[in-house]
Order: sequence, then structure tokens, then C-alpha cells
Amino acid sequence: MGGTRCGPPPPPSPSYAAGYKSFSLPPLKVKPEYTGDVKIEQGQYGVPEPLVTGLISTKNKLGMAHPLQVSEKNYHLNEEKMNMTMLRNIQGLHAPLKISMELKAANKVGRLPFLPSSNMMQEVLTGRHLEIGFEDILNPAELCEIAGQPHAVVERSLGIL
Repeated sequence: MGGTRCGPPPPPSPSYAAGYKSFSLPPLKVKPEYTGDVKIEQGQYGVPEPLVTGLISTKNKLGMAHPLQVSEKNYHLNEEKMNMTMLRNIQGLHAPLKISMELKAANKVGRLPFLPSSNMMQEVLTGRHLEIGFEDILNPAELCEIAGQPHAVVERSLGIL
């Protein structure tokens, strides 16, 4: 009976468990952004005094209005994490590294500060050029509110002005 063993197998080593966990998909469970208490300063009669303390916006402190709002807010980030994890599991570590290097190079390519940029190279690498979203219809570069003297904008971006 020297070589056989009865009972459950021994628990995996911590390094194996840590390595296994890094290859799992990222969690999609929504986490609350704000967990503290909201305190509204009250005046002498138990009513907030906005003329003394200023207007207070508690909606931003309370968190999201709908449970899916956080998920939708971070949709592209969660999708990118999941795609990179699946790519790493299928093709190896080199594939996500290559794509992240290409994205970094695409982000460095730019125009002069006073010209709007479409970020087409980045959209092609992420696959967003195939989607039509609100930002495509409601935020075109032609209707950009930032306008100024080109020389002043360039000097400000260079730190001269």
C-alpha cells in the first residue's frame, strides 16, 4: 500500500492557483462606485441652506440610477479586457501584447492641436469602425465647439504661452 493514496487530492499550490486565476475571464458583476454615507448640511431649522452652503448635487454621490448603467458605462473597457483574455488563452501572450503595442502606436499618431482627429486607426484596431453609436451621430468633428487661433493653440500645447 505504499504507492496508492485514498481520499481527496491535495490542494493546488498557491503559484498554480494564482496562474490559473490570471487566465480566467474578468468578472462582469457590477460593483458600486460609492459606498459611503451622503451627508447634507442642515441649517438652524433642519432644512438645507443653499445660500450659505452652496448648491449640493447628491445624485453624483449616490451612484448609478440603474443597475445596468455602470455596465454600459464600462462596456468597451470590459469588452476589451475579455477579448484580450480570450486572445491570450487561445494564441498566447504575444497576441495581446502585439495588439496593445499597435494601439499605443495608433494613439501617438496625431494632428496639430487645433485640427480635429477622427482616430480612425484606433477604431479599426478595436473594431469600433463597424459600429454606429451616439458619439458618431451627436458628436461630429464639424460641430466641435473648440475653436481658436491656430498659433495660440499650438503655443499653449507646447507650453510656450
